[in-house]
Amino acid sequence: MVSRLRDAGCVVRVLTRRARPAEGGVEFVTGDLASGQGVERAVAGAETIVHCASSYRGDPGAARHLVQAASRAGRPHLVYISIVGVDRIPISSPIDRAMFGYYESKRLTERVVTDSGLPWTTLRSTQFHDLILKVAQVLARSPVMPVPAGFRAQPIEADEVAARLVELALATPAGRVPDMAGPRVYAAADLFHGYLRAARRRGIVVPLPVPGKAARAFRDGANLAPEQAVGRRTWEEFLTDRVR
Repeated sequence: MVSRLRDAGCVVRVLTRRARPAEGGVEFVTGDLASGQGVERAVAGAETIVHCASSYRGDPGAARHLVQAASRAGRPHLVYISIVGVDRIPISSPIDRAMFGYYESKRLTERVVTDSGLPWTTLRSTQFHDLILKVAQVLARSPVMPVPAGFRAQPIEADEVAARLVELALATPAGRVPDMAGPRVYAAADLFHGYLRAARRRGIVVPLPVPGKAARAFRDGANLAPEQAVGRRTWEEFLTDRVR
């Protein structure tokens, strides 16, 4: 996304936790959203902020630090990337929170953005190919790969989402924009079978039942957006380039 913004003629500044010298016309400012350190310097003079930083815990608090600093700096356009289904996946029990608490965190962060008083745009996307690949690589360390029974996914290419975020960053604030989803819906087991074939590895994929209301929502397709299958690169094409 940074290279796309730079190619579009934007002056780009990146907030990072590790000090880096300027490179290719991109300025790097050291700071930490979790503590708020360095954030005011990062947003000073910015016309648009694209908020992509995320963690399994603490996202709402980090977003509040960003919003507070941005509000003091003026009224920059705040662009946020979220996840399809965050408002359809209930988190009502400890097991829901333990397994799917990240979705609640993203939903609460959306609210911080919406209530910020800043002009804003929020894009929700389905899971990135890269995330599913990382999960598959970890599970494949064992000869038996457990997958949630009945779960499906609609993975999308991260670069396609980055291109859309750049479009939104260069446009006027639009509020909640249409979701972005990959070109195909896959059973979770099929995704991991595809990885094993591409990596030429052996393994047994075992569907396991997952309890809780959040898991039931996944089985019902709350994390999918088949009507917004705007992505072009399939899981198979991604694996061909990244694994083989």
